[in-house]
Parts: sequence; C-alpha cells; structure tokens
Amino acid sequence: MTTVAARAREFDVARVRADFPILRRQARGRPLVYLDNAATTQKPQVVIDALTHYYTDSNANVHRGVHELSEIASEAYEQARRTVAAFFGARDERTIVFTRNATESINLVAHAFGRSHVGAGDEVVISAMEHHSNIVPWQLLCEATKAQLRVVPMNDRGELLLDELEAILNDRTKIVSITHMSNALGTVNPVEEIVKIAHARGVPVLLDGSQAAYHMPVDVESLDCDFYVATGHKLYGPTGIGVLYAKAEHLESMPPFLGGGDMISSVTFERSTWNALPYKFEAGTPHIEGAIGLGVAIDYIQQVGLAQIGEHERDLLDYGTRALESIDGVRLIGTARRKASILSFVMDGIHPHDIGTIVDREGIAIRTGHHCAQPVMDRFGIPATARASLAMYNTRDDIDALVLALARVRELMG
Repeated sequence: MTTVAARAREFDVARVRADFPILRRQARGRPLVYLDNAATTQKPQVVIDALTHYYTDSNANVHRGVHELSEIASEAYEQARRTVAAFFGARDERTIVFTRNATESINLVAHAFGRSHVGAGDEVVISAMEHHSNIVPWQLLCEATKAQLRVVPMNDRGELLLDELEAILNDRTKIVSITHMSNALGTVNPVEEIVKIAHARGVPVLLDGSQAAYHMPVDVESLDCDFYVATGHKLYGPTGIGVLYAKAEHLESMPPFLGGGDMISSVTFERSTWNALPYKFEAGTPHIEGAIGLGVAIDYIQQVGLAQIGEHERDLLDYGTRALESIDGVRLIGTARRKASILSFVMDGIHPHDIGTIVDREGIAIRTGHHCAQPVMDRFGIPATARASLAMYNTRDDIDALVLALARVRELMG
C-alpha cells in the first residue's frame, strides 16, 4: 500500500504544468505544445518571480560594496553557488564557477587548462556525437598548439564504442571531453566507465552535462570527473548563466581565462595577482540575477523530485518511441539502449524543415536541422532531423498532438 510520504512524492503533471505560465498561451491560434526542450526549457513562475524580486528589491553589484543592497545581492549570489554545488554533488563550493553557458565553460577549460597542458604532438579525444560546442574549442586549441584531435566512433544505434576509446588513448592524450547525453540522439553515455578508462591512463575527463543535468541526478564526486559543464537555461533557469565544475587542484593551477575586475587580488602596472577560487575565473560583473534564478530553478526541480521527473520522462519517451515507430515512413535516428528525452526522426521524402514548418501551424514547437551536431548527421548520412524533446511538463497528449500533426505533414507533402 502506498505510504503518505510516497503519495506526497507522486508526480502530478497537471500541477507542474500550472507552474509554467507560458504553457497557457496559444501558438498559431492553437494550444501551445512545446517539444523543443533540448534547445531550451520553459521557466516556472518561481524563477520569473525571483528575477523580478532581484531587480525590485536588491539590485546591486556583488562582492564590492559594504552597503545593505550589495550585501543582500552578494549573499543571494553565493547562496545560488551553494545550491548548484549541492545539486551536482560538489562538496567544495569553490569548485563551482559561474559562466555564461556550457559553451563558455568548455572554452574556459580548453583555453586555461588546454593551453597549459597540450602541446605539439599531443592529442585531445572527443566523440562522434558531440555538439559543436564540444568540438570547435578543441579544434582551436589543436590548431594553436599543433596537437591532434582524435574521435571515438559510434555504432548505428548511436552508442559509443568504448573499446575504440581504449585503443585511442595513449601517452600523448592530454584530455578526454565527451558529452554525458547527446542532444541530437538522446544517447546517455556510460560516463562512469569512460572516466575510469581515461583515469587508468592518467588522462583527465571533461563531461558535457548540458542535456543530462535536467533529466537525471549528477554527482561529480562519485563520477570522479575532472570537469563537468552545464547550462542554466536547460535547467529551467534563465539564459546567460552556465556552470563549470572543476577539481580544485585544476582550478588552482590553471591561469585565468578572462582578466578584469573581481578576478584579481592586487593590480599594479608591473604585475597582477589573482583572486581566490572561484572568483579567479569570474571576471567583471557577473550575471547576478541569472545565478539567483538558476538557484531557484534547482530548488524547484528538487521540490518536484528529480527521480519522479525522470520516471515521468521515461514513460513519455517509451510512449513517443512506440507512437513514432508506428507511423509509415518515419525512422528514428538514435536508438541507443540507454537514452533519454530525445525523439529525433526523419520522414521518407520530406525535408525536416518542412516537417517543422507544418507542425508549427498546428501549434507544435519542435526543432529541425543538424542541432549543432553536423558530424552526427554525416555519420547517419542525412542532412538534418526533426527533433521532439521532452521535459517534466510534457504529456502523452503532447505526443498524440505531434502524431496527428505528422499525419497532416504526410497529407500535404506525401
């Protein structure tokens, strides 16, 4: 029999949806069906209220003032850091650096760690399913240092070939940087095993958690990864705020990424010295309200229950997979045995952009294109996919609406 405590934790999608005001609007004169969550999630009212409250009640710069508003803003900003650290299982809040997004976090590591550790003839390892943000920074690093970029391949299901990873690693490998979850395929990579394989060769690991962090628990200490990056706008928080977790020993040894105010301890015309962690990597006025909003978003996720969210999304993924596979001419791209939240597909004879345009007329928001993962499209021999991506507020009715809209696509384009 279900206990009172268990019932209290049951997932109520209608109640969750009521917390997201944008879901009450219409699109193209129809009720909005939002299935573009891998691009960005919608925001609960508590996050919107937190941003408004900051600007109406405590707007001031942080770390620099002795007046009351600055003290309130500074405490709220640092409380957000503590919230983020706890959410990602980081015991030391100094290991959490706020950035603009996951892209900047990866660039920070590629620049500050990469240029200190990667030289001519060295190698950087990524995978075949990476977002451009986890390809281009390493390409730039390799071009600047005359290092080589190595790529771990994947199979036809969209699963990494870990034996190939082991074969690629060698004494010249200086870092492995791999996505936790593919934004184009939904594949959830075996990151625990990847970290162990790399660490056995003494190679540090960066994990791109942009997609994973809002679907499943992440514990950076248990993973033992060297770096973990995430982005606030996919965690139901504001845009313009990102997270970098890094082991303290790396942050201590890395040079600053940006120079300016607040990242310094002292400045003369002869030399400057750097602030303590994590401020050494947070030059200039930060995105204060973004950090505060992210902290509130994480509190909201934890209140709903990440385990309950994951169970709900797994049900939706299973339901959506069966529904799309039942449609003649539809082929799913990305069928890994372990995946989450992503339904990427193509329709015979119909370009994904046409699919997206037609379903938009029905009030349904999906993403079409290469999803900033052109090498993935090349691997599967296609120019693009249509992608429906799920979040906590989606329902089976949303998927049914998509299926009906795809019938309309076939009617118009078939």
